[in-house]
Amino acid sequence: MNQSNQTSRTDNGKGLNEQSGILVTGGTGSFGRAFVKEVLRLYPNIRRLVVFSRDELKQFEMAQELSPDTYPGLRYFLGDVRDRDRLRRALNKIDVVVHAAALKQVPAGEYNPIEFVRTNVIGAENVIQGCLDTDVKQVIALSTDKAAAPVNLYGATKLCSDKLFIAANNFAGRDLSFSVVRYGNVMGSRGSVIPFFLRKSQEGCLPITDPTMTRFNISLQEGVEMVLWALAHAWGGEIFVPKIPSYRILDVAQAICPTCRYEIVGIRAGEKIHEEMITTSDSYTTVDLGQYFAILPTQGRYTLEDYCAKTGAVPVKPGFSYNSGTNDRFLTVAELRSLIREHLDPTFAVEP
Repeated sequence: MNQSNQTSRTDNGKGLNEQSGILVTGGTGSFGRAFVKEVLRLYPNIRRLVVFSRDELKQFEMAQELSPDTYPGLRYFLGDVRDRDRLRRALNKIDVVVHAAALKQVPAGEYNPIEFVRTNVIGAENVIQGCLDTDVKQVIALSTDKAAAPVNLYGATKLCSDKLFIAANNFAGRDLSFSVVRYGNVMGSRGSVIPFFLRKSQEGCLPITDPTMTRFNISLQEGVEMVLWALAHAWGGEIFVPKIPSYRILDVAQAICPTCRYEIVGIRAGEKIHEEMITTSDSYTTVDLGQYFAILPTQGRYTLEDYCAKTGAVPVKPGFSYNSGTNDRFLTVAELRSLIREHLDPTFAVEP
């Protein structure tokens, strides 16, 4: 997928341009950094781009690479989405919000559930209320495959967050839309399995949770491009889902260290063997857009028929689901090795 300057804004006036004012919550995270970098590549003279996050060290480190001295519209704004007043201040002169702030480590959520609720649910509501009270025109919130039929606290909080953002369209009362982007594991993101296996391979043993486990896979750049696409094409109320490949956990282990021994350690609290992004219950309001699926709202500003007529989307069959274990495309061991070299470590090689 390639995102160009021309496709980041459509004739309907949506998307980004040099006059945009953008706020990115969680702006110093893996996605936030990549998204900000891409926006600045497309629009180096953008009017306003606010990096909103709570970690001063990460902001300092990010500013060494992306400096307000080089990009005059760039701002680093310390704050937490739990703090509605601070968030409201950061939304000054903002018309587009990308909400990427979240607590996301599954075991941490099982042990500290209320902290995840405060950030992922109350924080989402704070973003919504702040946007309703200011001049924001469009919001894209990032979600996760774990929000579909959740079995862990993290997934449950993100499902709740998704519902809040979709429902916000019902009472916006003006030219303001909220949509959600939901995708799977980001290759190489902090805490993900591939960097973990790369480190553990030095010890000669890889811990395997379950040998049948599968996961969806998306690159960080693909995630950024998807959000830019959503900004340009969203009507409001959609949950966008990308068509991406899966991988088998044993293939990842084989790609990284075929000579390592494997230790079966069992799944962690709150984990699934396979992940879903679209459940069978979602199928009745899901459409195929070609590159993406969209789960449409059950009530709101438009009908499924209107959406399909004007976008060319096609409804999926009733009972359809999008599951990492039954996906129609799996990455091979060779493809996984190539992706590791491309996105994580150009020097990566497996000893013959």
